[in-house]
Amino acid sequence: MEKPDASSIGKSWDAFWHGSGDSGAFASGGVSHPVIARFWTSFFLSVKDAYDAPALIDIATGNGALVEQALNILGNETGAYTCVDVSAAAIDNVKRRFPGVTGIVADAVSIPLDDREFDIVSSQFGVEYAGAEAFGEAARLVAPGGQLALMLHIENGSIHKECADSLAAIERLQQSGFVPLSIEFFKTGFAAVRGADRAPYEAAGAKLAPAIETAEAIMAEYGEDVAGETIARLYGDVGRIHSKMQNYDPDEVLGWLGTMDAELDAYKGRMTSMLNASVSHPAFDTLRGDLIAAGLTPTTAAPLGENDGDLPLAWVLVAKR
Repeated sequence: MEKPDASSIGKSWDAFWHGSGDSGAFASGGVSHPVIARFWTSFFLSVKDAYDAPALIDIATGNGALVEQALNILGNETGAYTCVDVSAAAIDNVKRRFPGVTGIVADAVSIPLDDREFDIVSSQFGVEYAGAEAFGEAARLVAPGGQLALMLHIENGSIHKECADSLAAIERLQQSGFVPLSIEFFKTGFAAVRGADRAPYEAAGAKLAPAIETAEAIMAEYGEDVAGETIARLYGDVGRIHSKMQNYDPDEVLGWLGTMDAELDAYKGRMTSMLNASVSHPAFDTLRGDLIAAGLTPTTAAPLGENDGDLPLAWVLVAKR
C-alpha cells in the first residue's frame, strides 16, 4: 500500500461524485457484488441485536453505500449517523440523499472528532486510500464496547485484477490518440458537411482508423464492460455521430469529446489510486497487530470471497473495543 497523494485522489474522486448524485448508493458508491452486500446486511443485523441506538460513523463514505444499508436495517430511529469524505461533492450528495446524516469533509488521517465517540466505525473500500495512518485514526473513534468494521481492497484479488485491466485498457486507448484524433476527424468532417474541401476530413479519417482498431482490440481482449463500459460507449458514440454527422451540432460534439478526454484521465487516476491502496497479506497482518495494540480485539479478519478457489473480493476486518 503506497503513500497516497491526497490532493490527486480527491480531485479524481470529486469529479466522479459530481456526476453520481442521483444514482443508487451501491451502483455508484462502490462495488455492487452480492457477496459484499450480504456481508454488510449480516453485520448491520448483528449491530441491531447488540446495540440500542448506536452512533455510527462511515469513513470515506463516497455516495453513502453503507449508510444506505444501515438505514435500511437499523432505521432512522437509531443514534446519529456521521459521514466523512475528502470529497466535498460526495458529502453534498450524501446529505441530499439522506438529510438526517451529518457530513464532514475531511481527510481520513485527520478527522475533527473526539476519541471513542462512536459505537460503530465503518468503511467500505475507502479508509485504505488515505494510507496506514488512517487505520489508527479510525480505531481511536471506537467507543468502549464499540466495533470497527472495515472492508479493504485486497492485493491480487478479483477487484484488483478488474482495476488493473481497466487501467491498462484506458492507457492503451489514450496512447492510440483516440480522443484527439476523433476531435480532428469531427472538426474536418463538420467543415466538409458545410462545403469545405473533403481532403482534410479523409486524411483525418485515415489517421483515426488505427485508433479505432485499437479500441476494438481492447474490447475484444477485456470485454466491452472494461473500464465501466467507458471505452465501449465512447467507441459506439463516435460511430453513431459519424453516421449522422449532419444532424449534430459541432460545438456540442467537440465539447463532449473534450469532456470524455478529461473523464479518461480521471478514470485512470481512480484506477491507479485503487491499485495503490490495495492491501497485501503482510500489510493486513501488520494492520491486525496494530489494532490489537490499540486496544481492539479482532473478531473477523479474513479475505471475503464468493467461492473457495476464486480470487477473493476484499479483506474484511471487524474488531471490538
